[in-house]
Amino acid sequence: MSISRRDFLTLALGGVAFVSMRAFASSAHTPITMNEAPMTFTLPPLPFAKDALAPHISAQTFDFHHGKHHNAYVVKLNELIAGTEFEKASLEDIITKTAGDASKAALFNNAAQHWNHSFFWECLTPNGGGKPTGELAAKIDSDLGGYDKFAADFKAAALAQFGSGWAWLVADASGKLKITKTPNADLPLAHGERALLTVDVWEHAYYLDYQNRRVDFVQTFLDKLANWEFAAANLAGKTFKIAA
Repeated sequence: MSISRRDFLTLALGGVAFVSMRAFASSAHTPITMNEAPMTFTLPPLPFAKDALAPHISAQTFDFHHGKHHNAYVVKLNELIAGTEFEKASLEDIITKTAGDASKAALFNNAAQHWNHSFFWECLTPNGGGKPTGELAAKIDSDLGGYDKFAADFKAAALAQFGSGWAWLVADASGKLKITKTPNADLPLAHGERALLTVDVWEHAYYLDYQNRRVDFVQTFLDKLANWEFAAANLAGKTFKIAA
């Protein structure tokens, strides 16, 4: 049986279309499970409007601190984990598995700074600051000598941190409260401690609003911004984890 050129092309194109539709249908019904996709971290939104802490921290500071600095850590972290053993790891696993490894310093720094900043935003709240209450207040009394001594020692730690870093209220492995400070990206998670509250003393956290007056920024944090409800939840056992 002979077939015309026109009929041949019609049959050929129809076959291609049929195969393509079968392939599309097959792929459309193939489930994509979460463990097949690499982890991609995203910049979390601030837990308040960016002007909600004014005049203590300005919207302009958050534009830079959250929108540029924090975002840069997230972007770089995603670049560094692509195609590596950490591609599907949680942020906490990345931090604990790279801490102290000089060959993975860049990965640790960007992962830890993503965690630190995400935690710090939760440590801030409009109409915050002052003295905590409840179990947290009782622990500060028993472990740290009362709120006034805590506030003085916390501020001293923040001011004594040379260069960039963080001051922390933490619970150690035994549950005892401590005040610590860490340089650069270092954090309690890397030392087996549970963070309850922190203040960021990198200059980009306060320079637009306070210039070189770190002492005023830290005092304002304690008096007006500290989120004691968040700290109390961490003391009570809430696990702070960063979602992808």
